[in-house]
Amino acid sequence: MQNKLFYILALSSVIFGSCKKGYLDVNEVNPNQTENPPINGLLASVTYQTGLNIYRAGNVTSYYVQQLASPNASSGSDIYDNVDRSSLWFVVATPTSGNAGGGFYNTIGDIRVMQEKAIANNGFQHIGVAKVLEAINMSTLIDLFGDAPYTEAFNPTDFTPKYDKAEDIFNACIKLLDEAIVEFNKANPAIKLDASSDLIHGGVISAWIKTANALKARLLNRLSKRSSYSPTTILAALANAYASNNDDAQLTKFTGRSPWNQAAYNNTQLLLDGWMSEQFIDHLDGTTYGVFDPRIKYITDTTKFGDYRGTPNGKGRIGTGTNKEESYLSVNGFYSKSGAPLLLVTYAEMKFIESEASFATDKTRSYNAYLAGIAANMDKLGVTAVEKNTYLANPAVAVGVAAFTKDLIFKEKYTAMFLHPEAWTDARRYDYKYKDFTLPFNALLSTFIRRVGYPSTETDRNGENVPAVASLADKLWWDQ
Repeated sequence: MQNKLFYILALSSVIFGSCKKGYLDVNEVNPNQTENPPINGLLASVTYQTGLNIYRAGNVTSYYVQQLASPNASSGSDIYDNVDRSSLWFVVATPTSGNAGGGFYNTIGDIRVMQEKAIANNGFQHIGVAKVLEAINMSTLIDLFGDAPYTEAFNPTDFTPKYDKAEDIFNACIKLLDEAIVEFNKANPAIKLDASSDLIHGGVISAWIKTANALKARLLNRLSKRSSYSPTTILAALANAYASNNDDAQLTKFTGRSPWNQAAYNNTQLLLDGWMSEQFIDHLDGTTYGVFDPRIKYITDTTKFGDYRGTPNGKGRIGTGTNKEESYLSVNGFYSKSGAPLLLVTYAEMKFIESEASFATDKTRSYNAYLAGIAANMDKLGVTAVEKNTYLANPAVAVGVAAFTKDLIFKEKYTAMFLHPEAWTDARRYDYKYKDFTLPFNALLSTFIRRVGYPSTETDRNGENVPAVASLADKLWWDQ
């Protein structure tokens, strides 16, 4: 499998160099590269890069929600500086260094190439996957940046595409998911998904249908502040989504170390990375809520003092950074152990969405879904049955239907969405109302961050179309 993944990265470089992607194509075309990459090679590339894109986004947003913190004082991500996020927009392929390219636009460009091939060959399954992957990549991008090029973004003759409204792109993503389900249900595809090339669901079509519905539920739940919010539609999507942790969409095969394992390993080599935020440690160790969450043991290690200690965002490390004075991502932790999965969409997330969507109309269902979401996440992390049952029985957690509040849903979902960019979506929908949640030290904004600024690659090359951003505290359309 490792050799196959090295092939994937090489192929991805070929694809990026040879496919004409309009204003995104900054590389010269190599005449020795193939103009006709195989469809299942493309499948491997786009499923792999989609997982990495979720990681890349999470590696930004985890600092915004104070799950991670920089060991250095006044680090840009900690203090809401307008850090250049060009690597999220696109990652240039560099075959000599092993970088296969990536980022949202490069990945979607390759997805579209795969879809064109599939359409020409009645590859309904590949078309369905293409639509799901375009939806997850594009919806994640607009959740960070807002308005973005879309309808003109993949025209090879247009180097300055217009920006579409994020709400229009959002609606297009919902449509893509509906269309994907139609494609998956078509009989007799002329070509089928190669299981070894589908790095997310191993070629299982029923799993892709569940993921399409799960993503639809996630996106529709993003509208909780809008008059168009429809719990009924969300619950209908959930009915056809995940039934257990076994359904989760995740990436488990990597060319080297999995990304968060690399961060944890870097820290052991004194390349400081993967430091736990004081806010998140306090959230779990009983400081904030008066109940010890056993999941902390499956994420990080104790310090040399025998306790858990986080780093205050914006303030930087207290100790040397080399002697376990503070807690970091553990090389043995669920999210950062060797081969740790990159989670794209999970059953636990779906249970919390169900809890939120049913809260106003069926509080008993909402409460039970909340408890099921906690249990599912604990099972995923490998928490023992004794630890799980003890936590679920704690009066601060098992409050009963009458005392159950939405605050508890957001509190528990914040834990379950550790390192995932959707955690930042939730924080903004919730207006950062987590108990004792404070601004970072030395924050450049007087309130919590709400958006990412446009990358320099856009302002330099397509500046005439880039929307003005007055402040990173400006709310995106769904957050108003």
